[in-house]
Amino acid sequence: MKFVIKICCFLLITQFLSCGVTTHKSYYISFPKAKEFHEFTRFSAESYPLVSAHRGGPIKGFPENSTATFANTITYIPAIIETDIALSQDSVLVMMHDNTLDRTTTGTGKIGDYTYKELQKLFLKDTEGNVTPYKIETLDEVLQWGNDKVIYTLDVKRGVPMKMIVDAVRRNKAERNSIIITYNANQAAEVARLAPDFLISVSARGKEDVERMEKLGVKVDKMVAFVGTSEPKKETYLYLQSRNIPSILGTMGNIDKSAAANGDVLYYKLIENGANILSSDRHVEAGKELEKYVKDKGIESKYIKHLK
Repeated sequence: MKFVIKICCFLLITQFLSCGVTTHKSYYISFPKAKEFHEFTRFSAESYPLVSAHRGGPIKGFPENSTATFANTITYIPAIIETDIALSQDSVLVMMHDNTLDRTTTGTGKIGDYTYKELQKLFLKDTEGNVTPYKIETLDEVLQWGNDKVIYTLDVKRGVPMKMIVDAVRRNKAERNSIIITYNANQAAEVARLAPDFLISVSARGKEDVERMEKLGVKVDKMVAFVGTSEPKKETYLYLQSRNIPSILGTMGNIDKSAAANGDVLYYKLIENGANILSSDRHVEAGKELEKYVKDKGIESKYIKHLK
């Protein structure tokens, strides 16, 4: 009973606070068609730098991989939302990073041991372990929410069939704002075979990686290159730029720690050095620096709107 009362109180407080948030503006990223989305992502001298909010941008009160969290994130920045997809026992695509439920929910054990109905009895926890009123959502719900609001990078956890992800993206008409994350050339080739029209996040540290994937049928104009969690050599950026391939640098971990200790201007410099997207656990801080960069360089995009 005490637990239920706490949840009800949390809901009331959240609703009260949300009333005050209505005056805040949200940043929306919206593309009429997939063609415009693809053109926007291609590297050019006028590329619009963006932050990819790792696991959606969880903070106190807002758990990872939840649309409530995504909505909070875009009050601060125009966002790419990196989010994780797992599979329930009865083959429902649900949003969850870990193989087990213990860290992020009120449940325990492996997520694959629970049906979707059973998972709905659980509540999500925030980054500090506090129970929130939010539930585990399905990929369908997430894709529907994100329409005309965000770009998604969809992280497919081990054991989840890529065809199910492709089918969900098509079912929800999310081709115009979704990028499928892959971790090796074979995975990238599988997505390219299943969905040659989709954008694919590929692990590419240089020319050899790109050419290997090309030989496997992955088209360069569908690649978004993840270059790792430490800055690559300048020639890596130069090669990717010569092929008009945008790059994602993962700052979660050591780079985020360095920025927190030595100054957030580091994020600005990372874009100057050649990165196009920063995948960060410090999305607000990184986003402020990228906003400065955009203003300093006079970069604009008709696809990004700042609305009440």
